[in-house]
Amino acid sequence: MYTIAIERHTQLDNSLLQTIIELAKQIPEFENRYQVEDIQQRLQDRPMLLQFIRVEGELVGFKVGYSEQQGQFYSWLGAVLPEFRQLGLATQLLADQEAWAKANGFNQMQVKTYNRFAAMLQMLIQQGYKIAGLQKEGETINDNKLFLNKVLN
Repeated sequence: MYTIAIERHTQLDNSLLQTIIELAKQIPEFENRYQVEDIQQRLQDRPMLLQFIRVEGELVGFKVGYSEQQGQFYSWLGAVLPEFRQLGLATQLLADQEAWAKANGFNQMQVKTYNRFAAMLQMLIQQGYKIAGLQKEGETINDNKLFLNKVLN
């Protein structure tokens, strides 16, 4: 069994921001899409949670969420390095995020994903998320954006 640890941060500083960027660069699905300014803009002046997950002390993933709306927490961005997938780490990050959100007065979670990310979609459905909407984007059905919600009990 591996030693797994999740750390939480509710304030963003430059060091944490750089850590997110460095991890995001290692995620093939992100295609180097996220920049410092994007993350700062999303999280500025909002309740937020940043999580890092470590396996045997090695940083292998992260998750970022924030609130734009009273009572609702948006699970925005997260990933696990490819070589550490299939260990249930994304599920652990999501469960930890939900526990934090519930403890901090949020009663609903929201996530957006794309059809092309089947593993993410399956994990969300297994964790009790329900498809609440669809936005057609791009040329193919894989480009469709799905909106999922979960009520926190």
